[in-house]
Amino acid sequence: MMAALHPTHGASPPGIAMDSTEEELIAACPVELQAIIEQFQQSTPRERLELLLEFANDLPELPARLHGARDAMEQVHECQSPVFLHTELVEASGESAAAGGREVQLYFDIPREAPTIRGYASVLLAGLAHATPEAVLATPEAAYMLLGLHEAITPQRLRGLHALMVYIKRQIRKLNEIEKREARSERPADGDPS
Repeated sequence: MMAALHPTHGASPPGIAMDSTEEELIAACPVELQAIIEQFQQSTPRERLELLLEFANDLPELPARLHGARDAMEQVHECQSPVFLHTELVEASGESAAAGGREVQLYFDIPREAPTIRGYASVLLAGLAHATPEAVLATPEAAYMLLGLHEAITPQRLRGLHALMVYIKRQIRKLNEIEKREARSERPADGDPS
């Protein structure tokens, strides 16, 4: 196990600080994602591709309400295949439910002919299940490196994997901002007798 996570081509990838250790980066991930990372790290690069294919096969279909609403989904243009993402903040049903918190719900529309990005999306879906927006935002954007995928797939495909997490975080930030704006507009103004 390496002490610090360094990319293979010199510069630090976005979302990874050069002085962060691999252990610190893994600790920043939700527990479910940490377990998946451990599973991938214990595998050879070839086995990682097989695991990724298993995850690709497990990616659920879109719910009926999103099937015809691709225009409500954001396309991840950096991916080689057509990848669409929809993120929602919902009332928590996991551990954060007792605290009355919110959790991130992810939806992906990715063709079966794109097993690499489909598998990674499924890893994120499973690893970020019931995670709060704050937990997802704290997850390293280059989680694919923690999985060891940089040793198994091409740099061009890695850009798509990286972009997927960037888009997820951007959508969460946008949803957080909308919720804050709505909460401010619902508050009575100072001096309002209501």
